[in-house]
Amino acid sequence: MKLTVLGDGGWGTALALLLHGTGARVALWGAFAEYVETLKSERENVKFLPGIALPKDLLITADPQEALEGTEMVVSVAPTQFLSGVIERVRAAIPSGVPVVSASKGIENETLRRPTVIWQEALADGRSLAVLSGPSHAEEVARQLPASVVVGSSDPALATRVQSVFATDRFRLYTSPDPIGVELGGALKNPIAVAAGIIDGLGFGDNAKSALMTRGAVEIARLGVALGARRETFFGLSGIGDLATTCFSGHSRNRGVGERIGRGEKLKDILASTEKVAEGVWTARSVHGLAQQLGVELPIIEQVYRILFEDREPAEAVTALMTRSHKAEVEELA
Repeated sequence: MKLTVLGDGGWGTALALLLHGTGARVALWGAFAEYVETLKSERENVKFLPGIALPKDLLITADPQEALEGTEMVVSVAPTQFLSGVIERVRAAIPSGVPVVSASKGIENETLRRPTVIWQEALADGRSLAVLSGPSHAEEVARQLPASVVVGSSDPALATRVQSVFATDRFRLYTSPDPIGVELGGALKNPIAVAAGIIDGLGFGDNAKSALMTRGAVEIARLGVALGARRETFFGLSGIGDLATTCFSGHSRNRGVGERIGRGEKLKDILASTEKVAEGVWTARSVHGLAQQLGVELPIIEQVYRILFEDREPAEAVTALMTRSHKAEVEELA
């Protein structure tokens, strides 16, 4: 079968390699023709996944028609803030009825839409969609280190099909009937990971970071339920699993941005120093908007937003969190 991956960043490239390894014919589409030519000539994604060879028979292209002709499944890995533009470029070439699997993690700033909602509204044909998420750093998946993720879809047959297409002896998938929760888990953990990095940058230690993760999981579930997801989803692979990896790993761009902020760097300087996208920065803005819209209390993400976009000092934000009015944990978890 032919499969198409949209997005030649690190995660898109890793998924293309994974699918190629199953014996499928895989096309990797990139938005920037000049960089696509670099990928084709170097057979390595030097910017986003260095050190990993790209097989000669992996089709790499900037031409939507070449990438999508005859495809049986579209895997969307474009950064969420650029997804609408990507869909506009490729929509006409997508075969009718072909399912879309979203592996993007974020929430669009202006519209507060999840990636699958962006796809649904752009295609407007009722086709099946699925979400792939979980603890799965591109650097490790590309090197065939073991990982487990979850695929969520309201179409059980599609979830099972995706599970079969992606499964290898190093990449295990579970299915979920809660695509909203799976998608939100992958998005909402990123601002918490920025906060975890800030804790690292301030040198506040493991106790503070573990408490932050635990309370962050509560905030993720609280907002997720308000948006129609199942609470239990956030304590599975796309929730606490992905949160743990993103908060502790040296591969995590979100944690890395937070660490630099905790050490005193300014966000604009950090963003100017890299082409890699830290979705947590922009997701913090979207989540702040959603929380205000829904009247949901998210103390940690609120402080992350203030640090990123209102120049609040990180140490002041930590003090604000630590001196909030006292709560009963069981009530908070309910």
